[in-house]
Amino acid sequence: MTHLTKRTKFGFGIGDLGGNLFFTIMGFYLLYYFTDVVGLLPALAGTALMIGKVWDAITDPITGYVSDRTHSKWGRRRPYMFVGAIISFFCMTLIFTPIHLSTQLLLFIYVTFVYCLLNTAYTLVNIPYAALLPELTEDYHQRTILTGYRMSFAVVGTFIGAALVMPIISLFSSQTMGWSMMGTFMGSVMLFSTLATVYAIKEPEHHAFVVQNGFFSTFSEVLKDKVFLSALLPWTFFITGTSMVQGALVYYFAYIFGNEGLFQLALVALLSFSLLFIPLWVRIAGRIGKKRCYMIGMSIMAVAVLLFSLLGAKLGPIYGVVVMGLAGIGLSTHYVMPHAILPDIVEYDAIKQKRGRREGVFSSLWTFSSKLGQAFALALNGWILALFGYQSSSVGPLAKIGIILLCGPLPLLWYIVGLWILRHYPIDKAYYEKLLDERVSV
Repeated sequence: MTHLTKRTKFGFGIGDLGGNLFFTIMGFYLLYYFTDVVGLLPALAGTALMIGKVWDAITDPITGYVSDRTHSKWGRRRPYMFVGAIISFFCMTLIFTPIHLSTQLLLFIYVTFVYCLLNTAYTLVNIPYAALLPELTEDYHQRTILTGYRMSFAVVGTFIGAALVMPIISLFSSQTMGWSMMGTFMGSVMLFSTLATVYAIKEPEHHAFVVQNGFFSTFSEVLKDKVFLSALLPWTFFITGTSMVQGALVYYFAYIFGNEGLFQLALVALLSFSLLFIPLWVRIAGRIGKKRCYMIGMSIMAVAVLLFSLLGAKLGPIYGVVVMGLAGIGLSTHYVMPHAILPDIVEYDAIKQKRGRREGVFSSLWTFSSKLGQAFALALNGWILALFGYQSSSVGPLAKIGIILLCGPLPLLWYIVGLWILRHYPIDKAYYEKLLDERVSV
């Protein structure tokens, strides 16, 4: 079994503190910030988020492909993480400093440009970071343990991103200053968590693993792999459903419950149970496998959001907080299992194809697909709010129906499709160990 030091475990894990902080703020608050603070129309806000995420997704494969072929005395991944973290810090302040322009079109162009710039910067951090995991150990269960460390820090980052946004803003008398200082603070946390990983991790040598295929042939080859697709597509659909819920929750608490303040408590419940159950799910995965854990967890999540959305208006906000805690038990698997599954696919590819290791390619496609899911979810949220007549100044019964749909029934469809496809993913512990034996015997 590959030995992983505490420095490696904690050093790698802390990198996703900033990552999930970033994704949480973007998922839970950015649409609301664009519509209710900056004053952008819902349809334009959703479209801006979609364009930013699509652009973000496009840059992922390029970053992964280039980092796979990078050789420097600092390694293949860490130079990009270092540069990306610094740029991300400045962009976080910029995007969360509200600006008022003369027309909706100018405002739309501005926020779209800044959002694209921010996403590009963080791609330089996130893609190389994700590619580190399969390089650090090839042991099947050690990868789950390492992912457990990563996702424990990820949930802490999600806590910070979810629970501290509004309190930080409230410290300032000016809303503009509050949002700007919040962006600066969160950007600082992202910066230092990435620098901690850059400092703590020692990358292995990879002179023998350079892949010579061209850009398009490499990615088209990977996307034809049925094993990869049987994990990639569920991951994408689960991301889409969860992103829809994330973006709509604040509206549900504000306009269905009439208690925006309890939104923070619901997030704490959701994330607390996610964090508490990570070690348990890691242990369960050691017994029943990663795929089965993931399917059970996302089934719990699907049932919880449906109960939340359909019964919340009748049973009240406290019920909503409790159900969000239940949802967190299931969501916990979404933090761990897919990221523990991906390294096994990388190993499968390296052994079966015998063309070298392609961590960056797989990691970039993994993130590419998740960002497409997020892009579509955020755009769909904005479009549905617009379709149902949502206006922040006056939220009528029809708009409330749209909010309810976004918090449960529509995400449920994505969860069901994802679960159906995930049933066909073949790699379990026995399958993986047989792969390693096959490599040794060659």
